[in-house]
Amino acid sequence: MKFVAKYFPEIIMKSRPVRKRFVKQLQMNVRNLVGRNGFKADVQGQWDNLYVNINSEDATIRRSMINILTNTPGIAFSYEIEEHSFETLDDAYQIIKQVNGPSLSGKTFCVRVKRRGTHEYNSNDAERYIGGGLLKETDAIGVKLKNPDITVQVEITDQSLFAIKNRFVGLGGYPMGSQGETLSLISGGFDSTVSSYMMMKRGLKTHYCFFNLGGSAHEVGVKQVAYYLWDKYGASHKARFISVPFDGVVKEILENVEDGHMGVILKRMMYRAADQVADMINLETFVTGESIAQVSSQTLTNLAVIDKVTDKLVLRPLVVMDKPEIIKISREIGTEAFAATMPEYCGVISVKPTTEAKMPKVLAEEAKFDMAVLDQAVAECTHQFIATLVKEENDALEVACVSLPSPSDIIVDIRHPNEVEDAPLEFSLNEIIKMPFYELETRKGEFKDDETYLFYCQKGTMSKIHAHHLSKQGMTNIKVYLEETPKMVDNKAEKRALWEAKQKAELEAGSEIETAPEAEKKD
Repeated sequence: MKFVAKYFPEIIMKSRPVRKRFVKQLQMNVRNLVGRNGFKADVQGQWDNLYVNINSEDATIRRSMINILTNTPGIAFSYEIEEHSFETLDDAYQIIKQVNGPSLSGKTFCVRVKRRGTHEYNSNDAERYIGGGLLKETDAIGVKLKNPDITVQVEITDQSLFAIKNRFVGLGGYPMGSQGETLSLISGGFDSTVSSYMMMKRGLKTHYCFFNLGGSAHEVGVKQVAYYLWDKYGASHKARFISVPFDGVVKEILENVEDGHMGVILKRMMYRAADQVADMINLETFVTGESIAQVSSQTLTNLAVIDKVTDKLVLRPLVVMDKPEIIKISREIGTEAFAATMPEYCGVISVKPTTEAKMPKVLAEEAKFDMAVLDQAVAECTHQFIATLVKEENDALEVACVSLPSPSDIIVDIRHPNEVEDAPLEFSLNEIIKMPFYELETRKGEFKDDETYLFYCQKGTMSKIHAHHLSKQGMTNIKVYLEETPKMVDNKAEKRALWEAKQKAELEAGSEIETAPEAEKKD
């Protein structure tokens, strides 16, 4: 299978040296992601396009590749193509008819041709010839040049023809790593997750800093959403997760600072801590999800007072966005469900907060604060690579894994709803329950003691973590379903169908269902 990715228009507008650098960075990012997903592909970045050639027709690999191309910053859109050699224009038409003809039944269409090289015809001639043939020899209902049901896109380069099968919209933006690095102050809510995403989309390698005000449960939740953001949009690069224990800082503020200034002082303490954390990993900027007037500490006056505490550049991508706009983006990128269940801790210390803090008063209140408490919090912060953290936890988990479930097993699909929609599970003999992993803790009461449940996610990582977590709470009927990877089998769908047929036959015969033999598991 072959794919062609088109660069974001702002990349195309750059000077030749800058454009070449961006293309090289994007090529490296896609190669990194391909390797991380466990398959091989030839990725070639050229002046106009990024070409991806995969020597396989496996459906799982195809889904993974589409996911990479649609969620990697720097790509405006991509095509799934078939490449053919041809001699005449009629040869080209016959190829397009074979590839695109069946999809035109009962639809209006138009043909768009991009041509490079020397030919006896121009692009308009090719469009008219191919379009006229398709109208006559397919079941299309007509040609419609504006807003057709289907646009048949064709690219001709010399004597090579690229028949476009599918088109996928990308993120746009700049390639990850092309604009430097930054530190995102993440709380797990709508604002911080959207601002983190927008930085990654703009080409900044984004690390995460979390100020823990709510204990281990809050930290686990934030780690999950940070891992989700990194895994989906930024996995081409390593990212750090830094957790700063801030409960002592909050206690000091509550005991010594005047009520109206607690919120502003807390933000200034966070900025001081973020400044020190950024210095630890050699960063000059950090990102917040602040928006003008959204809360009392985010008025222009208060933001100016807060900013004076650091020399670092503070990036605020959401500064003029409304809350509904932010929530809409959160829904689109898949973090809404996380944010909706994430508790708000910063607001609990706000009592009649001031909206016009004055620097002399702020300094007077800060004089009552013991800065040794802040220094201790920063000294006790933990640094972890997100990927390494998950892998280490995953390797340490002792969880029963199943590659071929029995008919009585209940499959619990714990993937994000967006992932479920893109690639739904299909089992003819097993009940499937959709329960996103961030709902497991609140919905664990739905699991029955006399049933066996198999957690499923694409890579098995989150399944193992949550299965292990529930098993420590005494639930012994939780296992993990690990789908066989393309490396393990050549015809996964066929083998599963054969196994299900065997299960069904045994059920009808009244025999006991056995676990798949080890030889079959390793096939």
